[in-house]
Amino acid sequence: MTLADFDIGLFLREYWQRKPLLIRNPWAEWVNPLEPDDLAGLACEEEVESRLITQAGTDWAVEHGPLDEARFGELGDAPWTLLVQAVDHYVAEVAALMAPFRFIPNWRMDDVMVSYATDGGGVGPHFDQYDVFLIQGAGKRRWQIGGLCDEATPLRPHDDLRLLADFGPTQEWVLEPGDILYLPPGIAHDGVAVGPDCMTYSIGFRAPSQRDLIEDWSAHVAEGLAEDDRYADPGLPLQTNPGEITAEALARLHDLATQALADRAGFARWFGQASSTPKYPQADWRPEAPVLAEDVQDALNDGLPVRRNPASRFVFVRDGADALTLFVDGEAFACTGEAARFAEQLCAGDDVPVKTPDAAVLALIAALASQGSVTLDPED
Repeated sequence: MTLADFDIGLFLREYWQRKPLLIRNPWAEWVNPLEPDDLAGLACEEEVESRLITQAGTDWAVEHGPLDEARFGELGDAPWTLLVQAVDHYVAEVAALMAPFRFIPNWRMDDVMVSYATDGGGVGPHFDQYDVFLIQGAGKRRWQIGGLCDEATPLRPHDDLRLLADFGPTQEWVLEPGDILYLPPGIAHDGVAVGPDCMTYSIGFRAPSQRDLIEDWSAHVAEGLAEDDRYADPGLPLQTNPGEITAEALARLHDLATQALADRAGFARWFGQASSTPKYPQADWRPEAPVLAEDVQDALNDGLPVRRNPASRFVFVRDGADALTLFVDGEAFACTGEAARFAEQLCAGDDVPVKTPDAAVLALIAALASQGSVTLDPED
């Protein structure tokens, strides 16, 4: 899948994280990749995160999945919306929607949430703290766009939804199948289905907060610190006032608190592992038996490509001109030479054909296949 006549450079310069952009159907041929019944089926699965949002006038109710199949027959004529997270993990055709947007780095990409709404259905006026591409899959949806919001923006009281207390739209569009709306973080918006069978695919992007980075990195560093590495001040000079915390003491304390946190290489390794950790780590994609290098060679001899698991995350950090560390599903793999070049290819594309792999490449593929991050199976 590609986006026709879409200027990536212009988008990154003028729109990314700056202002909304409406992109009228840029696909060579748009085909809705998922049927509503299949989406409802996913919402009934225990391991799939889903929500059902129903409306009664100005009141909104949220039910968290898994949903009972009979629930859909009880909804009646009032507007309702079904939201299912990470559908790309389970439907290859939905995962393929992410490929045209890989001009944004892998570590920023989150997942594809799919929504289905009846006429008038939506989730109310709100804002998100991440970038999103909203692809209209089927039916029509009216999007109203407002101003920039932040944590001080008043919200309506609700346990499950972050509804804006006051929403004043400044722009409005009706999206039809294949149309795309890009929204940067903080922009108020409200999408309402116009007619039946409205499906929208939301490709979201992660943005760690400063607080989360500091909390998580500090906790990681603290786990490896010795309990007896304490403040010391041999040769302590006599103070004129015992109540003063001197500049010298503060300097020692500050160094003690920050030296370990300043480890740039350690931070890179930690962030690579943290950012590649699966969104749903409880899901187990491993094969029944470990994959051996001989198994990999046999599959490659049959012409099978190495195919990434859509639920897996692939990123890397360069360690030198011919070396890198590959991070996949929270695991780190040191790669050099041919293995490093293969790792780069694997991070850039969903399928990678491999012609004449060396032993290091075979071992890497076998390790990734054994943890369920890649497969070498023919397509169904």
